Amino acid sequence: MMDPAAVFCLDHPSAAKAAGLVGDFELPLFEVSGIAAKSSKERLRFFQDHLGHLPALAFLVSEDVVQLALIDDREVLAIRARFHGSGVDYRRAKGGSRSEIIARAVGLKGQKVPRVVDATAGLGVDAFVLASLGCRVTMLERVPAVSALLRDGLERSLLHASGNDPALEAILRRMQLVRTDAVEYFNRMAEADSPDVVYLDPMFPERRKSAAVKKEMQLFHKLIGPDKDADRLFQVALSRARDRVVVKRPRIAPSLAGREPSHRIEGKRNRYDVYLIASL
Repeated sequence: MMDPAAVFCLDHPSAAKAAGLVGDFELPLFEVSGIAAKSSKERLRFFQDHLGHLPALAFLVSEDVVQLALIDDREVLAIRARFHGSGVDYRRAKGGSRSEIIARAVGLKGQKVPRVVDATAGLGVDAFVLASLGCRVTMLERVPAVSALLRDGLERSLLHASGNDPALEAILRRMQLVRTDAVEYFNRMAEADSPDVVYLDPMFPERRKSAAVKKEMQLFHKLIGPDKDADRLFQVALSRARDRVVVKRPRIAPSLAGREPSHRIEGKRNRYDVYLIASL
């Protein structure tokens, strides 16, 4: 598991947001403008020169966007949370059907629109899909750096949507972010607040052939490390969900905690293991 080592502010308009990260994470701040015009090798060398060791994680802030980057001796690999823009807008326009497997997995049917707790929010991709389908989604994220990316993505997209895209704004208003450990969150939860669905997408062990793993997942493995308490979270989720627990898994993965689901819904790459509370 790695923690961010620095904040790099890459332009003057982003100074306030970079300063906020410095205060939240107590990290050194390096300010440099004009680096976007440099070659990739020059940018890499600059980051390397200001970090004490490699590989290292760092926040990169430019054009008022917060990214988290993994910097090593060969490349800069950066991720951010995005809820608007070309790829996301296309997904929202072309997707969002209740026939999608994630919709069937959480039990969207007729007038039934479940309240969902996404207990392993990550970058909020699945939470956004569920909110697009009408669900109210509470996103739980315990890793502070990932939570910071989510918060930044939500704030930027809300600012973009306000007055310009009422449909997107409505989706984002259905998404709530809570920076917390999911097990602690459920243990504090009052019975009356129990969600209809708990959605889990635990980290799957890193594959030997890293080329087969998406770059985002490579970074997440460095940032989060092995998901050692996934089984414990799963058991707590089963005790808190009113209707079901849904676990997203790679198609090749064994059942979480060795427990077979009520049923499975399979896609091309992933599957959803559905645990119906009434049948347990």
